[in-house]
Amino acid sequence: MSETTQVPQRAFGSVAVAMVTPFHEGGALDIDSAVALANKLVDDGCDAILLSGTTGESPTTHQPEKDELVREVKKSLGNRAMVIAGAGSNDTAHAVRVAQGALESGADGLLVVAPYYNRPSQEGVYQHILAVTQATDLPVMIYDIPGRTGVKLELDTLKRLAEHPRILAVKDATGDVADGFVKMDVTGLEYYSGDDALNFAWLAHGASGVVSVAGHIIAKQLRALVTEVDAGDLPAARAEAARQRPVIQAIMGGGQGAVMAKEALKLAGVLPSATLRLPLVGASKGQIAELAQVLRHNGLM
Repeated sequence: MSETTQVPQRAFGSVAVAMVTPFHEGGALDIDSAVALANKLVDDGCDAILLSGTTGESPTTHQPEKDELVREVKKSLGNRAMVIAGAGSNDTAHAVRVAQGALESGADGLLVVAPYYNRPSQEGVYQHILAVTQATDLPVMIYDIPGRTGVKLELDTLKRLAEHPRILAVKDATGDVADGFVKMDVTGLEYYSGDDALNFAWLAHGASGVVSVAGHIIAKQLRALVTEVDAGDLPAARAEAARQRPVIQAIMGGGQGAVMAKEALKLAGVLPSATLRLPLVGASKGQIAELAQVLRHNGLM
């Protein structure tokens, strides 16, 4: 590592995967596959696993399922990796209950997204995130994804939230690295890339890590990317990011992330089923064929 390289603080690890929630073909939760997948991801280099995020189909899984998922994955992983639980809802009382269930089930941290669809004011967003944070003693990562929520977290709101001792980080999926760089500097919050196409850009700007969807398939390569950035070897990191680009595009560019990640895992022989819950539906035959071609070309099948 060069003398001028400074490794960032990492309250939530450096390589996390926003894990899909496996289902049996009939639609029931497949805990055995979930536990096996979480262990494989850690074996491949992840030091954090996010359960019941959007990629985990959190809008269509119920709290007892979310709690069982956290409980069984954490029991299997032990201290090998941090287990972060999504506590997202546009109903603050519901989000509080989900957060409390995650704590009781053994989660190590929470991901709290801005309320979606009802589009509250910045004060409403602040009060919502604060209420969920105060419901447990777990560390919190805020999720800023205005493309899904319809509400972007403004700098002043983040500054207020950063005053809370357990709000430590932001998963940023705004697509605006330059704005995030300013927010990171002003608030002192850790930042995590929430957009696989921008992982290298975020890391080069001082982000603590990534919360990835493509990492279902390329966790080893993401670990290499983080290691190279930490070492100050940006040319090597840039080359690694370029190698990852076709896989990221195949999973994130042509369809919905949860859909394509499940299809990729099935093609790779990791999941027995790519079953989803409505309103998500499976990828088309053409999308699956294109995905298979990319995975095969990159030695991932």
